[in-house]
Amino acid sequence: MKYKRSSGILLHPTSLPGPYGIGEIGPAAKRWIDFLDQTGCSLWQVLPLGPTGYGDSPYQCFSAFAGNPYLISLETLLTEGLLSSPDLNGTPSFPDDRVDFGPLITWKLEVLDRVYDRFSQGAPKALQQEYQAFMRQQASWLEDFALFMAIKEAHGGGSWVNWPKAFRRRDPQALASASQEYATSIERQKFRQFLFFRQWTSLKAYAAEKKTQIIGDIPIFVAHDSADVWANPELFFLDPDGIPTVVAGVPPDYFSATGQLWGNPLYRWDVHKAMGYSWWINRLKSVLSLVDYVRLDHFRGFAGYWEIPGDAETAIKGRWVPGPGADFFKTIQNSLESLPIIAEDLGVITKDVVDLREQFELPGMKVLQFAFASDADDPFLPHNYSEQCVVYTGTHDNDTALGWYERIEES
Repeated sequence: MKYKRSSGILLHPTSLPGPYGIGEIGPAAKRWIDFLDQTGCSLWQVLPLGPTGYGDSPYQCFSAFAGNPYLISLETLLTEGLLSSPDLNGTPSFPDDRVDFGPLITWKLEVLDRVYDRFSQGAPKALQQEYQAFMRQQASWLEDFALFMAIKEAHGGGSWVNWPKAFRRRDPQALASASQEYATSIERQKFRQFLFFRQWTSLKAYAAEKKTQIIGDIPIFVAHDSADVWANPELFFLDPDGIPTVVAGVPPDYFSATGQLWGNPLYRWDVHKAMGYSWWINRLKSVLSLVDYVRLDHFRGFAGYWEIPGDAETAIKGRWVPGPGADFFKTIQNSLESLPIIAEDLGVITKDVVDLREQFELPGMKVLQFAFASDADDPFLPHNYSEQCVVYTGTHDNDTALGWYERIEES
């Protein structure tokens, strides 16, 4: 698809200012959209919006479909009467310059549980109906996610591969029993998702009023400790106990002599293809209901990916395996009718990756901070850009433009 030349800013909602330890998707986010509108920027790019897991990274989420409850706006809940001022008595003193996830998570989830208790004791009928409609609409992933999180909570937050065997292998009787035993926890998880999606939908509508389009982000791989892998083990290379037999990463290069061992389970693309890539179609539709465009992370993995043995300690010993290629994107395009996708094509990119991106007319990425290490032929210098690309001063993996400028040496 063709894109209109536009400018924008990459800023994850966690970085927005506010009194509650983390950026939220309420009034502060709307003020941010106002700022973009006033400065002539029409694009706002975020990182993945899912519930963060290991390392609090948005690229390691407990679900590829769920929203991050830590982003729920308490200010909005106060305005709506779902939260009262006394509920915020004893709010910790959070740092202004960073998110201290440990104490934040404990405190905020306790606050959200109070909101759920108030809701369950007698919310307005219209809000109850809205909640029931949300659960019906999102049931395809919400049921598994809420049960996954409730079992995880009951087992101290540990990875699902360390749960009792009946839960690991999704024994129907065990899951039915868990659904009853953890019913309150399950409902709390569903309600948090309702709040997130309700607030984000309102924020996206506000952005549309201001002619601001939102760019989302989809990591190619999902976290091993996620509802996605637990609920769909047939889609991944796992042994009978759920341990990945092969994992994702990249081979050694000039950045790392041992490569990068990411550890995400790899897809059984033959199974995905036999199922019409339905899981991926649902994933893309879910994300695109929240954003206008999406950056597809590690695009080169759809052409070919580095497969590493599951028990490896580094990424040195691996092999290149063909990805799903054009067949995947043709199927996605037929389902979505368009491909509002930005291809993250950074790193060592081979001809097959370029050909795949160009076949579907997907814009690639250029990063200005990468442009000054060689000569005038450097592909990241502006005079070498093609029309079909998206230019960044830096990505979430880089320093800010100011930080980079202050750090580099004069030459």
